[in-house]
Amino acid sequence: MKTALFGGTFDPVHNGHIAIASATIAQCGLDRVRFIPCFESPHKSGVQSAEGRHRLEMLKLATAGFPWAEVSNWELQRKAPSYSWQTAQHFADEDTDLYWILGADQWVALEQWAKPEILADLLHFIVFPRDGIPLMPKPGFRATFLDTSHPASATAIRKLSGNSEHLASSVREYIAAHHLYA
Repeated sequence: MKTALFGGTFDPVHNGHIAIASATIAQCGLDRVRFIPCFESPHKSGVQSAEGRHRLEMLKLATAGFPWAEVSNWELQRKAPSYSWQTAQHFADEDTDLYWILGADQWVALEQWAKPEILADLLHFIVFPRDGIPLMPKPGFRATFLDTSHPASATAIRKLSGNSEHLASSVREYIAAHHLYA
């Protein structure tokens, strides 16, 4: 089974996340994408985000109807900063071909992540364009570069109080009903 892990805060999940995951299925021949909202990103410590239960529920709503999509609460249950190497080790036991989806901004910073050597050993990275950053191979890392991007921005969506065309209607309704980002 070829599985891609797609980690992040997903605060909120938007159509760009879904478009990128769909592109990985089509362009990389994957069987599924597992969305993994983090409890707290070590790169964003101190940044206030919606509670994990809300982000998890919004992911379930946004991925409904996509048979290849799976949502995991594994990192949310850990209640600690989320380190990708721990997540990769956990899911490596379940899947023979394990991939990781990330943006070009994180790809260029990958060597600063905790234990990048474990990531290089366990994962094939799928990198999507972001912010005009050139997509270049890295020695010791396996990667596929997507030609798909999306203009959605979770930061901009939060500033709009969750009222954005880049959200699934079910997610927009959830945000309004729970008074998120108001």
